[in-house]
Amino acid sequence: MIMILLTGVHVVVCLFLILVVLLQQGKSADWSGTFGGGSSQTAFGQRGTATVLSKATTAAAIIFMVTSLALTIVSSAPGGKSVVPTVTPPAAETPATPPPATEAPKDATPAPTPAPAPAEPTKEAAPAGQQEKTSK
Repeated sequence: MIMILLTGVHVVVCLFLILVVLLQQGKSADWSGTFGGGSSQTAFGQRGTATVLSKATTAAAIIFMVTSLALTIVSSAPGGKSVVPTVTPPAAETPATPPPATEAPKDATPAPTPAPAPAEPTKEAAPAGQQEKTSK
């Protein structure tokens, strides 16, 4: 509810600020500015006194900034809605779990166990007098 209210105020202030800025006269918008005499009608330099339009511009700019900050704070609050959809990363694929092992029927005979592999023949030790020669 507060988001809708703040957005409405923000848009109205924005449009008002645009209108007020466009209605203001420039520095040299009078007849003397046309011929190069930019400050001939001002008594205290270029600025002069603040007009109603310049005060309205200042007020609208301040309200615009405050509503901008308020909208940012409200939209970033936890649980706030966003116009940008959040993308969730895809779930890591887990390997399929094997089905649970079923018990063998009680009257079935167990599978035979494989026979042990035959042992490799071992080298017999050479007689004491003979030794193998290695070539270099």
